[in-house]
Amino acid sequence: MMRNRSKQAAAEATTSGDSGNGNGHLIELQQVVKTYRSAAGDFTALRDVDLSIGTGEFVAVIGKSGSGKSTLINMITGIDRPTSGEVVVGDTAVHTLGEGKLAQWRGRNVGVIFQFFQLLPTLTVIENLMLPMDFCHMYSRRQRRERAMHLLEQVELADQARKMPSALSGGQQQRVAIARAMANDPPILVADEPTGNLDSKTAESVFRLFEGLVDQGKTILMVTHDGDLADRVTRTVVIADGEIIEEYLAQVFPALSERQLVEATRSLEHLTFLPGATIIQEGAPPENFYIVTKGEVEVHVKASNGQEFVVARMGPGEYVGEIELLRGGDSIATVRACIEEGAQVAALDPEEFASLIAQSEAAEAAIGQVADERLAESIARRGANDA
Repeated sequence: MMRNRSKQAAAEATTSGDSGNGNGHLIELQQVVKTYRSAAGDFTALRDVDLSIGTGEFVAVIGKSGSGKSTLINMITGIDRPTSGEVVVGDTAVHTLGEGKLAQWRGRNVGVIFQFFQLLPTLTVIENLMLPMDFCHMYSRRQRRERAMHLLEQVELADQARKMPSALSGGQQQRVAIARAMANDPPILVADEPTGNLDSKTAESVFRLFEGLVDQGKTILMVTHDGDLADRVTRTVVIADGEIIEEYLAQVFPALSERQLVEATRSLEHLTFLPGATIIQEGAPPENFYIVTKGEVEVHVKASNGQEFVVARMGPGEYVGEIELLRGGDSIATVRACIEEGAQVAALDPEEFASLIAQSEAAEAAIGQVADERLAESIARRGANDA
């Protein structure tokens, strides 16, 4: 079968048993709401946000100004607290910590990188790096200096160690800020528009530095307006009006507005299938339109002698079930979760799928073309196998 036209995932998220929260995720937000109260009235910046991030993911958070991006990462870093809901990082319920414990936890577990660097102007570069270690009582005095120099070597600024931040270029200051975020060797780095004030060449060098840190096992969340950079990360989280849009839904229906995608995301049912489990049964009435969000699925068809054979494997961002919903009739193939690792899917019921198709002629045409190609290919392969 033909693959769909949506962008493929850059990489599979990796998880680790070291996450500590029992579900394989390093970061877990559950039904997080953040409402700000003022004399002008209440403003809800986040609305029932659920988000899971695994160890070693490189996640870009994108959305328009005021969409809730910074508020979202402030929940994860503990810079701000949810009005309701839970924020769990590793084995720590961050939303329950008092101010003193929260500062200590953040200093050891999260490195924060700001758009405007936030280096202390009265301290030298190396002193800026040593300060977080001192605050969290990490390492001896000698070890702090040695570690600071090692980090500066990693960002190729060891020769700038004794200079004041004002003597450095913007790109150099941002690399110092990244090194400072790494001072206590935290598992998570959070960057809020880290390349927003840099030229394209310097932004590229900073991004490559992030990629190297991910290769070393760090988990990075990066708020960005740079679409080119967002396309290169492991995963993209799109937020609009305080709600997260399902990434792959946006890829399948790119012509829909953010408001339409938010409404559609609310109607999605997220399902997990164990290895080999049946998602669609050949000959059965169609139930849903399925978008693969993790793992892979296999598409099986039967020859005239009843023997099944695999005609396609589909991964994150690809979809199944569209042929029957668009063309009518019972399911023409059996779809099962990959036997190696299972699969997770986002399911749209037929009514919601029909509604989205009706709202976008471009989506209807693109998905219809894929359906026709898949149907023709399935018939051809079935015939070839019978021969």
